[in-house]
Amino acid sequence: MYETETNPTYQQIARSIEFLTENFRGQPSLADVADRANLSEYHFQRLFSDWAGVSPKKFLQYLTLDFAKERLRRGLTLAEAADEAGLSGTGRLHDLFVVLEGVTPGQFKQAGNGLTIRYAVFESPFGPYVLGAIGDKICKLEFLDEVEPTDEISLAERFITDWPEARLLPDAASLRPLATTIFAETGRKPLRILVKASPFQLKVWEALLRIPEGQVVSYDQIASAIGMPAASRAVGTAIGSNPVGYLIPCHRVIRKTGLFGNYRWGTTRKTALLGWEAAYAAK
Repeated sequence: MYETETNPTYQQIARSIEFLTENFRGQPSLADVADRANLSEYHFQRLFSDWAGVSPKKFLQYLTLDFAKERLRRGLTLAEAADEAGLSGTGRLHDLFVVLEGVTPGQFKQAGNGLTIRYAVFESPFGPYVLGAIGDKICKLEFLDEVEPTDEISLAERFITDWPEARLLPDAASLRPLATTIFAETGRKPLRILVKASPFQLKVWEALLRIPEGQVVSYDQIASAIGMPAASRAVGTAIGSNPVGYLIPCHRVIRKTGLFGNYRWGTTRKTALLGWEAAYAAK
């Protein structure tokens, strides 16, 4: 029913990323990091490079505070990023392939009545995640930790708050083509997202879609981009309530000090996402 095969690669990578994040100032050796992943230096180097697209040493550079600060200093405004996205043709910017839609007031009031949400668990480069869709529109993408239950009742409960009246249908088979598109490195297809949100939340999430891969912005920059420079705290709340991880890239927002800060699905996963994207953006 669910595609929940274990993914030892990500778990080994996650342990090494935790170690690198905690010890990057000491520039740990390859042997030190490989030992944390319980692998030989040779196998760890190959595994990590296959996952991240760069060596552990290069990835370590992406985790430094100076790197994050430099990205914030030279980061484009969100308006400039949107303009460049239309000219670059890279196909790797979220605003080129993700369309965000909010439900209508009538749909909001109906709380999902008359709608069917298909859902299932799939694997990603960042561990398992639960995917939910209404028709061809994604309404939920939440990463899962190893200890979280993936039985039908537990997964269904994730949809009740936003869609209490919707019919919930476990259906991995029909969602699989959509799931294979989400984390594809090439041949991406346009994806549509449908969310229940206030006008303010939609503004914030739309601003997130204009942040290019490999770039980061601060909460203050997002607040300024939506014309509410004094609302950085409210922006943080909206970012924290994002129901669609990765595709609405809340992981690209960090503190103005350069620290990565918290993340709804774990600081280690946020670090992995930022490093992974920085590696590909640098190619």
